[in-house]
Amino acid sequence: MNLTKNTAVLVFARSAKADMQHKKFVTGERLFDALTQETLRKVRRSKLPYFHSTEAEQEGNTFGDRFVNAIQAVYDQGYTNVITIGNDSPQLKTKHLLEAYEQLQQGNTVLGPTYDGGFYLMGLHKSKFDPQVFLRLPWQRFGLLHSISKVLEGSSSGIFSLPTFTELDSLRDLETLGNFIQSIPQHLLVLVRQFLAKKYTLFSVILEGPISGHLQTFKNKGSPSFLGIA
Repeated sequence: MNLTKNTAVLVFARSAKADMQHKKFVTGERLFDALTQETLRKVRRSKLPYFHSTEAEQEGNTFGDRFVNAIQAVYDQGYTNVITIGNDSPQLKTKHLLEAYEQLQQGNTVLGPTYDGGFYLMGLHKSKFDPQVFLRLPWQRFGLLHSISKVLEGSSSGIFSLPTFTELDSLRDLETLGNFIQSIPQHLLVLVRQFLAKKYTLFSVILEGPISGHLQTFKNKGSPSFLGIA
């Protein structure tokens, strides 16, 4: 595929160590490092130009500041379209990036919704990007997708929606992945399984009780093999 160079992917993802300081996990650097590497691998397969913005490159006091500044920095490199993603949506595939690219070429804005009311992907033409408006959005709060959709609906372009995915911000989000084992790379599932097994073992020690009751919830989700449970 001969892709033009008017579109770049922005991978907005801190290092695994920094992620652990902000997400609702005590440990898990190995898991989030693997998630970042897997995300970058998918981006490279798309053949689209990309930028990886870690805490070393991000500027601003709030998430909104840092995210908006990172998007503007890519536009400043001469690109007219930016596809933004993070490292915490393992269901994202290369085909979704290419689909976003194609929609942008047709003049559409692209959003990939998450179940918690946010988004894991946004594809945006620079003419639709107003930093001052974006800075006022409710970043990292429920209702972000609704707010940004209202802003973008006021533009002349249509909004194309990708499938809704889970974003990994909490232990519950990791558990939810048990419903989507066919859409996630096996090596990531192994790391998630190891992480959750360690987590629940820790909980069982604290509570002085067995872990089987906690792990049984995965059977109710229809994925008894997710943690290797018979």
